[in-house]
Amino acid sequence: MEHSKWHQMGETDLAEALQASLNTGLSSDAATERQMQVGRNELSEGKKASPWLLFLGQFKDFMVLVLIGATLISGLLGEYLDAITIVAIIVINAVLGFMQEFRAERSLRALKELSAPSAKVLRDGESIVVPASELVPGDIVALESGDRIPADIRFLEANSCYAEESALTGESVPVSKHCSVIAADELPLGDLRNIGFMGTMITRGTAKGIVIRTGMDTEMGKIAELIQQTETMETPLQHRLEQLGKILIVVALGLTVMVVVAGILHGQPVYEMFLSGVSLAVAAIPEGLPAIVTIALALGVQRMIKRRAIVRKLPSVETLGCASVICSDKTGTLTQNKMTVTKLWLGGRSMDITGEGYEPVGSIYEAGKPLDVKHDLPLRRLLQVAALCNNASISKVEENSETRKRKAKDIVIQDEWLLKGDPTEGALTVLAAKLGVSSKSLEGLYERVKEYPFDAERKRMSVLVKHQGGKLICTKGAPDMLMDQCNYVLWDGKVVPFTATLKQKVIDAGETMAQSALRVLGFAYRDLRSYDATEVESDVECQLIFVGLTGMIDPPRREVKEAIASCRRAGIKTVMITGDHQLTAEAIAGQLGIMPRGGLSVSGQQLAAMDDEQLERSIDNIYVYARVSPEHKLRIVKALQRKGHVVAMTGDGVNDAPAIKAADIGIAMGITGTDVAKEASSLVLNDDNFSSIVAAIEEGRGIYENIRKFIRYLLASNVGEILTMFLAMMAGLPLPLVPIQILWVNLVTDGLPAMALGVDQAEKDLMQQKPRSAKENIFARRLGWKIISRGILIGVCTLAAFWITLKQNQGSPTNLVEAQTVAFATLVMAQLIHVFDCRSSRSIFHRNFLQNKYLLFAVLSSVLLMLAVLYITPLQPIFKTVPIGFREWCLVLVAAGIPTFLMGIGSVLGTTEKKKKSNWPLSGSKSITR
Repeated sequence: MEHSKWHQMGETDLAEALQASLNTGLSSDAATERQMQVGRNELSEGKKASPWLLFLGQFKDFMVLVLIGATLISGLLGEYLDAITIVAIIVINAVLGFMQEFRAERSLRALKELSAPSAKVLRDGESIVVPASELVPGDIVALESGDRIPADIRFLEANSCYAEESALTGESVPVSKHCSVIAADELPLGDLRNIGFMGTMITRGTAKGIVIRTGMDTEMGKIAELIQQTETMETPLQHRLEQLGKILIVVALGLTVMVVVAGILHGQPVYEMFLSGVSLAVAAIPEGLPAIVTIALALGVQRMIKRRAIVRKLPSVETLGCASVICSDKTGTLTQNKMTVTKLWLGGRSMDITGEGYEPVGSIYEAGKPLDVKHDLPLRRLLQVAALCNNASISKVEENSETRKRKAKDIVIQDEWLLKGDPTEGALTVLAAKLGVSSKSLEGLYERVKEYPFDAERKRMSVLVKHQGGKLICTKGAPDMLMDQCNYVLWDGKVVPFTATLKQKVIDAGETMAQSALRVLGFAYRDLRSYDATEVESDVECQLIFVGLTGMIDPPRREVKEAIASCRRAGIKTVMITGDHQLTAEAIAGQLGIMPRGGLSVSGQQLAAMDDEQLERSIDNIYVYARVSPEHKLRIVKALQRKGHVVAMTGDGVNDAPAIKAADIGIAMGITGTDVAKEASSLVLNDDNFSSIVAAIEEGRGIYENIRKFIRYLLASNVGEILTMFLAMMAGLPLPLVPIQILWVNLVTDGLPAMALGVDQAEKDLMQQKPRSAKENIFARRLGWKIISRGILIGVCTLAAFWITLKQNQGSPTNLVEAQTVAFATLVMAQLIHVFDCRSSRSIFHRNFLQNKYLLFAVLSSVLLMLAVLYITPLQPIFKTVPIGFREWCLVLVAAGIPTFLMGIGSVLGTTEKKKKSNWPLSGSKSITR
């Protein structure tokens, strides 16, 4: 029997298909035999890699191999400190990578923890408790409030049974369950009301069911399989750094070989040129780059924690910066996850309710004017019915109370108020309390006698109460079903016959509310002169007096609309993916500004009917997906990725985990999120707030730009070093720098200044720019030109300072050493001035020099280290330097400043010219008009 057909089968067909007795259950022998056939009722973790293999796999990266080579070279040169530093960098990066992959493997273990540890089952005609892992298809399972469903079951009995399925289906409230046959063929999980799913929880009532699927065959098992099959995407940063490493090794070694060959051809000693070449190779490959990237990301993580976003994988910080689409869940992320009554309708009158959440503070208005509840009898009657026909309660939570931290089975804590019970009934309790009709005020006047629970067939709930010596039946439910039981209606304060005309007015009012995505409930009552305790619902719930309608909604978060607008300004599309109904999703999307004019919404059924090609053609115009399954979410993410988008996927449930893992950046909810979603994610929102995603995007963009800044700085500096040596060899000049000086320049300039760039403040227009392409080269947006042009100028100016000093002091015995010292000082100062130019994408004049205090400290430290080599006598013979005077320092500073200030002035002039030209088309159009 196909798994999708279980909901269509009656009890007899179920028993026959599963070869089980509904009265005595399976025999122990039959259960044992079936377990051997189908396996244990557990979720498989798939093939697990050994921790050692995971760790060793971290050393396959190309940049890591380059670093290992740099370690060997440094060791051969006797630079043991450099070698130790590089080894430390390699190990730290390997440990970080291992920890990230190891955490990812834990997502399936968290999924297994959702399984129930034990189950009450009928075996050999007796009710016994067995480990849930021993359940097999055909077992009869008993469930009650608070139990976790141990396998996929088909309900045989359901007594006021509600199940919390939000982790699997995305439904924001518990759903009622029944045991009736459902005739429809293909239905989403949320509509299979006679099926219970493994890992979900019974929140109210009792039930009995027969196991239809176990282990990996369950809906939870399908998700586990999706997680196993889903590959973790490589982040753009990881790809760019690997690309950069390959470029650096080829270019640096090629230029180094040319320098060595040119020097030898011009008569330089072979041994000295070999040492210089190796020194240049070490200097040209910025071995500190991965460490600086890690530090920049780590510091960005600390900033993001302050903005309520917790990063689980360092490279994912940068990925957010190039996100072009955010796929967001609705409930709790875009909305407050607090059902709230906002509209009332009774007797042809429409009213608005103010106030949000579960705090009982608000007012009621009709046509913009406040109402006097005490003297409005129809309104008071509706509020009484809403409060009496209700099992929810609210209470104030004291600040820092332990109650706030409780995670009871049917308790949800929202802000300062605690709700116990169903969220829909909680909204009605809050409504009544807002308008002065609290449950406490009714306790002395009304005494509950009996409850007729809600079920899916009747679609209503009734409560019988004693009142002033008589009895009153209070009923709430779906308006269409409730009206069939009503013979009268409360209209203009009087009870009148419920004519077809008046019924149509109620229907029209309900449709108007539904079009605003409000969940509509109807209310009715009747005085009972006599009552027999044996009467059934059909005898009591008749000849009712219809009172009115309430419309409730889970309201959007206040700050989300502006956050979505910020995304739009930043060129980022926001997409809502939810398990809720399409009409509700569309209305929320419209309120939040997600869906533009002409935007599309698609239901899960419509999505299932589309093939991949149709989906890809339409996907850029779709902004809302409603009633979707886990497979749909994964399919949406992959379709967006195939269209070239960098996708951020948010979610909180088990059903979100495969899509979260497949997305370029997976975001889990910290408060409502399941452990499975968190383990599959790269980022966890501490406050479940969409606006925190926008803050994370801003940080991600800033971090990537800072990485580009220090890449620009490091490579331009290294190009300057190589060209200084290369041009000198080509011109037949002596060596402008000795090997130890090259290594010292590398140490002084590549360390603290580069790290300080990693924490530089973002430029003001960062969130006004479109997201960069995921295919963008690390050298895009003229970065390559800036590196080469500044590097050439640094090299030429350094060599010029060397040549001038060499010519001026030809007769001096220390002529060459003094010229090399000037070249050394010029190179260092040119790089330290250039570091300020790297702070802006325009020029050095566009940013405040004093803004980055870390950079000022780093540059000052580097200058002091350089001066120590020049003026501390014991260090001079080691680094082949001599003290230089005022005239030499003037030469050094002028030569060092030319590259940065020359290019800066050119940039300013170019920007001014562009501004002038941008005004010409406007004036030209006026001339054409004339």
